[in-house]
Amino acid sequence: MGAMNGMRPAGGIDGSGADGSGGIGPDVILKAAESFGSPVYLYDERALAEACGAVLSMPNAFGLSVRYAMKANPNRTLLKLICGLGLSIDASSLNEARRANMAGMGFERIMLTTQEAPEGDEMRALEEMMRRGLKYNVCSLRQLYNITDFAAENGIGLSMRVHPGIGSGESVTRNTGDDYSCFGVHLSDIEKALDFARGKGLRFDCVHTHIGSGGDPAAWRSNVDLELKIAGEYFPEAETVNFGGGLKVARMPDEKAADIQALGEYARGRVEDFYRRTGRKLRTEIEPGTYIAANAGYLILRVTDKKRTGADGYNFIILNGGMELNTRPLLYGSRHPFYIVSKSGELKFSEFGGGTAGSRDTAYEAAVVGRCCESGDSQSLAPDGRLVPRALPEPDIGDLFVVGGTGAYCSAMSLVNYNSHVQAPEVLYTRGGELIEIRRRQTLEQLTANEL
Repeated sequence: MGAMNGMRPAGGIDGSGADGSGGIGPDVILKAAESFGSPVYLYDERALAEACGAVLSMPNAFGLSVRYAMKANPNRTLLKLICGLGLSIDASSLNEARRANMAGMGFERIMLTTQEAPEGDEMRALEEMMRRGLKYNVCSLRQLYNITDFAAENGIGLSMRVHPGIGSGESVTRNTGDDYSCFGVHLSDIEKALDFARGKGLRFDCVHTHIGSGGDPAAWRSNVDLELKIAGEYFPEAETVNFGGGLKVARMPDEKAADIQALGEYARGRVEDFYRRTGRKLRTEIEPGTYIAANAGYLILRVTDKKRTGADGYNFIILNGGMELNTRPLLYGSRHPFYIVSKSGELKFSEFGGGTAGSRDTAYEAAVVGRCCESGDSQSLAPDGRLVPRALPEPDIGDLFVVGGTGAYCSAMSLVNYNSHVQAPEVLYTRGGELIEIRRRQTLEQLTANEL
């Protein structure tokens, strides 16, 4: 989604209030906190729809399918919204596939790409999903051996995720394509896998690679070239090439989002060239998650305390939520934009400029931390775990502190119930200007319900 006019992410918070244009004003932030309490996740429906429209318009040669990587945010309402706009589903577990189906998605709109190797009842569940149209993306030799007889007997075409040997990501832990990770069938095992499949009468009608999340667009283009080479050399029956996700978004003012139109033009040119050389028309698939949801989400917290660790130490802003709600700074050293909204609903500070509390030139520096008994509970960490104070005006106790860019891999990847904190609610700000609760706040009784 990137920055809008170089100032803020599309759908981001500004000082103009809710005007129906899609931007969330501080009055909406205040109303969400007053209506549902804090911490609370808030999602902007208009921003989600705009991101879906952008990926669906990505240039392509012979057709495009877009699968939403639901691990980014699997809330049922968001799944219905996103799939209602024309996207299908990329599931990373059997339970994700079940969850998408429970939300109304037919299995024919779901691809399963998982590290699981089902057996027993789980294998029978997978087989039933495949009978109903689920596309199984084989990621290991063991998965292939386990599914062979069923797929062959039922004439079901498979996909294969290929480990390409190259990768790229926002951090080393988000690189899914080089030797650091084990996702997919490695190139060194491809011939073995295909020889076995041919002997069983199996066919692979889709080839899949995914090199990482939030990485270099140049690496994404290189992956297109490599995957088409793999499809030409090893997969003569392939009708679809799935280039994965990993489309970079810009959460912060100094970040640059991937130009998906330019990436689409590049992929289209390479697929058309493949057709001229081979006579094969390949359909394109992509699997964005972060690109769809990240900048449509906000985590609304409240300033509960302030401290300083001596003359040579740090200022600390203490919030009523932190790493248990947004783990990305701790895991990846990821940066998220900050906003401060006063108790009266006034925008005091925005990472993208504006606000009534002064500019960065007059700001003090502070580390933003949460409530967990953990030194890593900070929203301002470097990739090596060091504390990185951020320049912003000093807030008042009771001000709302908003962390932007939290629509993807925040609620879904939260450290739910650490320190016995309850799961936060989720709220959707609709295109019609309504605030709708789409997940209730967990209770302490629910937290302990399964304990014996």
